Amino acid sequence: MAACVDKWHPTHAGRLSSAIYRYLPDRATTAAADRAMPAAAPAPASACCVRGDAVWEELRGEAQADADAEPILRKFYGDLVLSRPSLEAALAAHLSAKLCVPGALPQDALRDLLAGTLAAHPEAARAARADLLAARDRDPACARMVHCFLYYKGFLALQAHRAAHALWADGRAAAALLLQSRASEVFGVDIHPGARIGCGILFDHATGVVIGETAVVGNDVSILHGVTLGGTGKESGDRHPKVGDGVLIGAGASVLGNVHIGAGAKIGAGAVVLRDVPEGTTAVGNPAKAIGKKAAPQRRPEEQPGVTMEQGLSDYVI
Repeated sequence: MAACVDKWHPTHAGRLSSAIYRYLPDRATTAAADRAMPAAAPAPASACCVRGDAVWEELRGEAQADADAEPILRKFYGDLVLSRPSLEAALAAHLSAKLCVPGALPQDALRDLLAGTLAAHPEAARAARADLLAARDRDPACARMVHCFLYYKGFLALQAHRAAHALWADGRAAAALLLQSRASEVFGVDIHPGARIGCGILFDHATGVVIGETAVVGNDVSILHGVTLGGTGKESGDRHPKVGDGVLIGAGASVLGNVHIGAGAKIGAGAVVLRDVPEGTTAVGNPAKAIGKKAAPQRRPEEQPGVTMEQGLSDYVI
């Protein structure tokens, strides 16, 4: 994955935002990803928290508050969060406990594999922080990032994929496919390790999400349960969808083939998309069609449907 570019939006003053950490999928083929991102002005110290890892510090604080309020949680939170020196270490411990197979795939060996992969690919851990912020900012059911970290299978499946993708990129296909298989079995989310996924991603509920090998997903995208980004048959090569930044894909939608979903588009629940969807438009139906004759005007990143989670028809549809 490409190096991140920090961005700061005044509308998020005083609060960490998923827009702080922004990445592009490595070798992305979408037009948005192909455009070079301009260098951002230095963010205020309060925004980036340059004196430490702000996301990890906030998550630890939330864990401590929960543990103090509910004594039954003290050991659980202690083992998975409070005793860990970093988000990377906590993530490796948590995922290995979920994905291990007693007697066949030891937890300690899996933890070492995950920890080593995250250490070798810091962009994956930075993306995990952006994903935590995305869940906290977009999901009204997510009151605390620690709840997402511990309990949200969409977040955990995505982080397992980030590790699998890093292994895939390193030529370790067998280990990558192992993680994919275990994540599919445990979380009900099946993402090929070759798929390239940006930062600030929310898998809301996540059950039944399927993403194919050559799919590309941009930044600040939200995907609901039952979504398929798949192929259309037995063709080989580049055969899966390319999803731009800020896209919202509703529950049960299927996007099939090497089609492009433009930045800021909305795909309605249950839609079957077989053709390109222009930027800023809403597509619904089977087969899906863009509603109206003109797209919404250019939006700021924080106003894109993938960030606002607004699933209603656009005011700009005519």
